[in-house]
Amino acid sequence: MKQLAPTRIAEALPPEKLLKTNQQGLIRGGIACMHDIPTVQQYVAYENQHERRRWVLRMLAEQAATLRELEIEPETED
Repeated sequence: MKQLAPTRIAEALPPEKLLKTNQQGLIRGGIACMHDIPTVQQYVAYENQHERRRWVLRMLAEQAATLRELEIEPETED
């Protein structure tokens, strides 16, 4: 699997801005734009320090698991 471009979501929507809302669709979209583990960890840390919403933390955990799977898949030649 090819390496994804570095996540820029933290610049456009930092944790304090993205996670301020309760709208699942907006948060889900922001999380889907996270393409590296350090970015996901940044949002997990923020959520743990503030709201501690289980549904947000679960979405972040799922994204991290997906990213970890992508990292270990062997590259295939096209």
